[in-house]
Amino acid sequence: QVHLEESGGGLVQAGGSLRLSCVASGSIFSISARRWYRQAPGKQRELVASIITGNSTMYTDSVKGRFTISRDNTKNTVYLQMHSLKPEDTAVYSCSADVRPSSVSPLTYPWWGPGTQVTVSS
Repeated sequence: QVHLEESGGGLVQAGGSLRLSCVASGSIFSISARRWYRQAPGKQRELVASIITGNSTMYTDSVKGRFTISRDNTKNTVYLQMHSLKPEDTAVYSCSADVRPSSVSPLTYPWWGPGTQVTVSS
């Protein structure tokens, strides 16, 4: 069993910054891909950023140049630094992790956190 917990969400004015964190705990041998998603009311969930083994990153176009994803493998933690926030960034942000639970098998399994609310006021 793996548990993911996000933190760092809140209310911020447009132009402000927030830093989200997501810690993974439990039966973890290693973690390959880490991702941040967001879902605004009435909209589909959107992949915001991802970081894979080797620290290759990907961002959705709307956040490029404003958001930065990073990871600390020693802490099983992934971060999302968000700058120049806009009202349209308002959403529930959740993280995921592709977890390899043991050294016996190379298979990985996706796990999700419950999410943290980010609200950007205009």
